[in-house]
Parts: sequence; C-alpha cells; structure tokens
Amino acid sequence: MMDPLWLLLLLPVAMVSGWFAARLDQRSRLQQQRQSFPQAYIEGLNFLLNEQPDKAIEVFIKALEVDPETVETHLAIGNLFRRRGEIERATRIHQNLIARPHLEKIQRYQALFELAQDYHKAGLLDRAENLFLEVVDAPLHGEAALNNLVDIYQQEKDWNKAIQTCKKLGRLTGERTDYVVAQYYCEQADQAEAEQNYELSEKLAHRALGVDKTCVRATMLLGKAALRSDDHLGAIKIWRKIESQDPHLLGEVVSLIAASFTAVGDGDGLQEFLQSALDRHDDMTLMLALGEVIERKDGNKAAQKFVLDWLRSHPSAAGLERLIELRLAETGAHGQRDLEILKGIISGLIEQHVGYACSHCGFRAKSLHWQCPSCRRWSTIKPFSAKTEGQHAEK
Repeated sequence: MMDPLWLLLLLPVAMVSGWFAARLDQRSRLQQQRQSFPQAYIEGLNFLLNEQPDKAIEVFIKALEVDPETVETHLAIGNLFRRRGEIERATRIHQNLIARPHLEKIQRYQALFELAQDYHKAGLLDRAENLFLEVVDAPLHGEAALNNLVDIYQQEKDWNKAIQTCKKLGRLTGERTDYVVAQYYCEQADQAEAEQNYELSEKLAHRALGVDKTCVRATMLLGKAALRSDDHLGAIKIWRKIESQDPHLLGEVVSLIAASFTAVGDGDGLQEFLQSALDRHDDMTLMLALGEVIERKDGNKAAQKFVLDWLRSHPSAAGLERLIELRLAETGAHGQRDLEILKGIISGLIEQHVGYACSHCGFRAKSLHWQCPSCRRWSTIKPFSAKTEGQHAEK
C-alpha cells in the first residue's frame, strides 16, 4: 500500500513547479512547463501507487529540474527511502542531486551528508567516511558528521582515529568525552596485552587514567599487570582504588583481591578490607566474600550468624542461597533433601534476576561489557539484581 507520506512530499513539487513556471519569461517554455510537468507528475505518482518506485524515481529525476526550490523535495524523498530501508534508491536520489552543477554550497553539503548516511547504513564504511570528512567542517553538519565518524572508527576498531575524532567532538560540543576516550585507550591496552606486549598495555592503561581518573577498566588492567610481576601488595593497592572510582564494580575484583591477600598471608587484612567496604556499600558480592572468610577463620556457625544478620536488614535471594549452603554443610541426611530442593528453587530465581544491566537502555547481560551491545554507550553496564532493578531503570 502506498505510504501517505509520499503524497505529502510530492504535493509541494506540483505547487513549486507551477510557481516556477509562472516566473518564466518565454511563452513557449511556460506552455511546455504547464503541459509536460503535470503529465510527468501524474505518471510518477501512478508508478508509486502501483508499487513501482524505480520507475517513479526515473520519472522524477528526469522531470524535476533541480534548483533551490526542488532540492528539499529531492532530499525528503531520498530520506524517506532510507528510513524505509531502501538504501539503493535513496542513494540514487542523493547521487543525482550531487551531480547537478548549480547547487548552492549549503545544499551540496546537505546532499553529501545524506549520501554519506546512505553509505553508512549500507555498511560501505570507506565511502561514508570520505563523505563525512568532506562535510565535517560545515556549520550545519559538523557534530552529526563527527558522531558518524566515531561510530565508523569504532566498527573498524581504528582506535587512534576514534580517539582523535572523539576529542574533536568534545571540543565542538563542550560535552564530556573523556570517559569514552579512556575506553578507547583501554581497547588498545587489551589488544597489546593479547599480543603479550605488556609494557605497551600498561602504558596505555596509564594514558586512559590520565584522561579519566575514574576509569575502572584501566585500574583493573594495572592490577593485573602488578600480578604478572608477582607484586600482590601492589595489586591490592591498585584495586582498592576502584571503591572510589565506582563502588558498583568493586565486586568484579573481590576474588582477585582475596587471592592476593591470601598470597601474602594476610587473612586479617582481607577481612578488615571486606568489612570496611561492606560498611560503606551494600554489596552482595562483598558480603559473600566476607562470609567465606568468616567460615574459614571462625567456622560454619559464625558464618551462618553473619549471613543471617545480613539478611535481616538486606533480604535477598543470593544471601538466602548462601545460608542454605552453610546449613547443608552441617545438616544430616534427614533434612538435606528439603534444603537442596529449596536451594534449587532459589538458584533458579537468582538466575533470572542477577547479572548486569545498562543504566541507559536497560539491556541485560550475563557478563560485564564495557560498551553496551544494545545502545552502544560506554561505561553504562553495571551489576544488576532484583533489588537494583528500579535504580537502573531511572538512570
């Protein structure tokens, strides 16, 4: 069925054509315009109504003389094709515009920008990049062109270009881009680490922190670098900084911190660290880690009491599951079956409500992503549970 928007878009063409014809001085041209254009207009409209857009495009390209009065109509038709996913047809419209020699400068920039978007959507990234670079300094298209270029460089994993373009975007808009640039440096650091170029990886992580001192990802990389040198005390010192950077992500390194405290034989230091952090942040991961420390040090009963006390003020399925595990460890065969059934039910509930969520779009994941796979924003994925569901939805 014909999209009603076509009728709205094409009506101005007839009006503009009549106005344009009225301005012509030569009588013969006036008569020709009055006779030939309506016929072409009706012919093109019939093609559209009969779902023959390619023939309609040919008619309009031939019939409509591109001038300041009809450029906007061409652009509107091309944009409509692109929104409908008909990229090839949108491209033909925009290419036809650019081929016209007498376009005003601002109109040419607009046509180039639209064609660049066609290429971008079609996945022709090299062509799109070249056209966006042509219009990046145009007053009306600079910000949008830079945003598109950043997206292209992210897709291509060309982090150097992404860094430079993102910085330029920040200077243009005045908005914060430091946390995004830091993530680009971390992408390079991860790549260097994968190639076992550890010196470069560490250098890039420091560079990320130089741009954004709250970059947890860079701090985690530096902590791992300390571990590679068997510097457990250094690793602990580095990872503890995460609490001030983003306490939501402290749980991501709790197991590593615990291993390093254990490696240096400082169980009391680990318990003190976990208790201190838990006093400031109601974090389930911290509670579970501290419960394990208490169990090893003071036994099962002490661990049960600690978890039960926590549950009274912080009810949660994960805490209840841990309490059942502790009870199972001391319960005889008579009561074990019922506890195991209950634990299985609770584990299923936890599976549905624990993981990670994007604070911008609500996307949920089973593991931590530094860039949201859905909305493509950086540093928006946080640990998620049923208790924090409302908080994430509000951000």
